[in-house]
Amino acid sequence: MSIQNNKQLPLLFALITVAFTISSCHSLRNITARDDSGTAKVNKKKDNKGLQFLDEIEMRPGGVVTSKHKTSGIKKSNEHYHYTEQEIALSNIEAASQLQFKYAIITNSEVEKLTNKSLLEKIEEWWGTRYCSGGNTKDCTDCSGFSSNIFHEVYNIQLPHSAQDQYNSCDKISFEDLKEGDLVFFHTSRRRSISHVGIYLTNNKFVHASSSEGVTISDMNDKYWSPRFIAAGRVKSN
Repeated sequence: MSIQNNKQLPLLFALITVAFTISSCHSLRNITARDDSGTAKVNKKKDNKGLQFLDEIEMRPGGVVTSKHKTSGIKKSNEHYHYTEQEIALSNIEAASQLQFKYAIITNSEVEKLTNKSLLEKIEEWWGTRYCSGGNTKDCTDCSGFSSNIFHEVYNIQLPHSAQDQYNSCDKISFEDLKEGDLVFFHTSRRRSISHVGIYLTNNKFVHASSSEGVTISDMNDKYWSPRFIAAGRVKSN
């Protein structure tokens, strides 16, 4: 090999080294750009401004569950759930006895309006008892004898044995204010202004001792009872 060629060897080696270095740096730069774990990615803060929370979505282990209520985290101790009237009515219906269902059908009313189970139980015991003037037993009874027995057994209140006397002893109320357990008075005799009494239930229905049917339930809008209605009364509690 000539001396001239020997002098060119260092120069050629230097050119090869520079070319290799440039290629390596370019490759390294490409790898770093494709690596998501780079320093620039780690230090960059995430922007939470675009995040949105959906009111009707709940996250649970294993999936997403839609919900009709908003989750509000831990509730304060003084916060209470207020039940709607519909939920209360449904709860009362589920707890109603067979007797309430029976008399709801008889009176054509909602079950939850017949709230006094003791009253219904006593009516059931007396149901169909035949009528007799002056009577006050389950063998036979008249209207005031029946009402006085019911008030004694259900409300522990002693009423006089006379429709007129029961009328005199109670507070008079309007027809619109009638509630379960109030008394209703009628004029069915030429001799007395108040000659018949019954116990109001609901939906214009009252229970009484009828001279023709015995202890039964009638409608105050009936063509016989409607024109004979005199007044309504609420018995004074002891």
